[in-house]
Amino acid sequence: MKIYTKTGDNGSTSLFGGDRLMKSNARVDAYGNIDELNSFIGLLGDSIENSPVLNALRNIQDKLFVIGSHLATVDEAYKSKIPNILEEDILFLENQIDAYNEHLPVMTHFILPGGHISVSYCHVARTVCRRAERSIVAIAQSEKIELILIKYLNRLSDYLFVLARKLIHDLGIEEIKWESKNR
Repeated sequence: MKIYTKTGDNGSTSLFGGDRLMKSNARVDAYGNIDELNSFIGLLGDSIENSPVLNALRNIQDKLFVIGSHLATVDEAYKSKIPNILEEDILFLENQIDAYNEHLPVMTHFILPGGHISVSYCHVARTVCRRAERSIVAIAQSEKIELILIKYLNRLSDYLFVLARKLIHDLGIEEIKWESKNR
């Protein structure tokens, strides 16, 4: 099977079910943001050795594929064949956040991204997650989008922030506190 089809050479792409959209369409942009986020989550996973965290990240990558599939499908007949994001998926993220937070110091300052490569990857993934969330919210203003997709991404960005704090804490590195120089 050839990887190139040449069908997108005119700037269009096909959705699951055969519908075609221009690659500049907001829906295509949104699932592209999800794909980018999934790639950064993979990069983050490659930078850490903590098995439970890595298992959580692989679970998240699976859910991101589900979200991307929903965004790449408008035909209801095809959509019914795609797994759903469930409240239990959000609860998984919330439980992880709560477990990590139990061992972290109370935040007293805003925190600058950085301090270690895996922490920086976490923050990049978090910001891409926020962009993906915004792009789906924009679509939801004019099209039917499952609101649980937005809720999952909102919680995922929280998870990535807390994970960055957990990683820096586990590494024994001090968080980089933001203190304005204009005082």
